[in-house]
Amino acid sequence: MANIRRVAFQMDHVSSINIAGDSTFAMALEAQARGYELFHYTPDRLTMRDGKIFAAVEPMQVRDVKGDHYSLGERERVDLSTMDVIHLRQDPPFHMGYITSTHLLERIHPKTLVVNDPAWVRNSPEKIFVTEFADLMPATLISRDVQEIAAFRQEMGDIILKPLYGNGGAGVFHSARDDRNFTSLLEMFEQVYRGEPYIAQAYLPAVRKGDKRILLVDGEPVGAINRVPAETDSRSNMHVGGRAEAVELTRRDREICQRIGPALRERGFIFVGIDVIGDYMTEINVTSPTGIREVKKFGGADVAGLLWDAIEAKRP
Repeated sequence: MANIRRVAFQMDHVSSINIAGDSTFAMALEAQARGYELFHYTPDRLTMRDGKIFAAVEPMQVRDVKGDHYSLGERERVDLSTMDVIHLRQDPPFHMGYITSTHLLERIHPKTLVVNDPAWVRNSPEKIFVTEFADLMPATLISRDVQEIAAFRQEMGDIILKPLYGNGGAGVFHSARDDRNFTSLLEMFEQVYRGEPYIAQAYLPAVRKGDKRILLVDGEPVGAINRVPAETDSRSNMHVGGRAEAVELTRRDREICQRIGPALRERGFIFVGIDVIGDYMTEINVTSPTGIREVKKFGGADVAGLLWDAIEAKRP
């Protein structure tokens, strides 16, 4: 057995998760099955004192039972360097609180293995990191300059406009060339996302056939699901009504994974989810990727098991 005994999950409170589709829950179930002690804490409980990193953690047990999926023990303040593995799993958005937590966890990594590497998580926001592979992407603009965005839409025709640090499909808009709400949309973005750029991409009609989520462990593809948007929506995220279905990896999918694999391994990204529409990659998700339970539900690999195998290999 690997040199792992104590595993902590920095996450949104376990009471709030939907276990049917929650990847953090799948990771916890597998860790518990392997005999590890599980601990739970939310990001607001992180503390630095005199250079040491503490959190108020609770022992956790998990059960694959809807409505009765967890038990928490008595809360205790612990030095997080006494943990063997910490999963950085709170949901984005990627804001200053998220960034600060990576600075704190960086103090104890890699002696305590943080998944994913917190420094590289901080330096690799999903919608920016992906631009290192511009030839694999649709035409993409990052800006909050109204004239730049308007010119991009005029050139591309239909575009997708979304917040640069958003998640879960929130704030994602499909704007056609003749959309008379475009100016109002930009005004709203200016008010809501003060000081932040936005990201605009050429609209890919192939999204009507689905937005593929491909999961990679240690830089290798291990499973995928297709997320098909509802008839009345351009977004395929399951949070907003997208439908999951089984899917196979294409030659193009494997080519994309082969291209990005070395960069993922160099950055210590053990668990990653990428989004592919047609022949183009649109995001590299490194903060809190999802899809583990859906892949297994549709007969795919046991991604949680493969993930823990990879973690154990890094702590022999």
